[in-house]
Amino acid sequence: MEFGHVGRVVVADDEPVVRSGLRTSVESTGEFHVVAEAGDGHEAVDAVRTHLPDVLLLDLRMPRMNGVEATLALRAPGPDAPEAAAHIVLMTGFGLDADVERALAFGADAFLPKDAPREELLAVLRTVRDGDAVLPPRVLRQVLDASPAPAAERRRQARARLDALPPREAEVLGLVARGMSDREIGERLGTAQEAVRGLVGRLLAELGAANRVQLALLARAAGPGAAGPPR
Repeated sequence: MEFGHVGRVVVADDEPVVRSGLRTSVESTGEFHVVAEAGDGHEAVDAVRTHLPDVLLLDLRMPRMNGVEATLALRAPGPDAPEAAAHIVLMTGFGLDADVERALAFGADAFLPKDAPREELLAVLRTVRDGDAVLPPRVLRQVLDASPAPAAERRRQARARLDALPPREAEVLGLVARGMSDREIGERLGTAQEAVRGLVGRLLAELGAANRVQLALLARAAGPGAAGPPR
């Protein structure tokens, strides 16, 4: 079977039985194909850089390198960063905690309970693959509140970058920072969802952000009024 038209996924978990179950769920509809498995964080980073998947399903607690460290390694600036820019979905058995918040701030896109039903797993995979919002506004606010207040110089730099945005992009950034999806932004602005997706893509590229969470963090760093960050 040719998998070129389906989403490519790397599954990283230190339990072989869990990896097998995830592979079965991920591949159950034919929309996604598991291109590699990893048993620890180092293997996960290597697999992403080797196979260039669309999504990395990453267990938060693994030996040698945990999910927070693996996220940071994949999102850190470097010569291979663009090629290794898979969407990252954290898997955790503990809900939203400090480690999940840190990984989201470093550039993970979403998190899932390890016992999430297949339908929920597939829905998240579809959403991150398409680059749309995943975190509910309440969770995004928790991540923003848990992040340290930016230093004055970082705030100045963030504000300068946002001030350089065209008004429409700045408006979209403010709505992204409130946790709104492309569909919700389109409805608010009276704009087609595909047009919003294009604007969000430009924001990610122009601001050097890995995902929507990092866009929201940048808006927060710029301070109130810069792009309408959530209050």
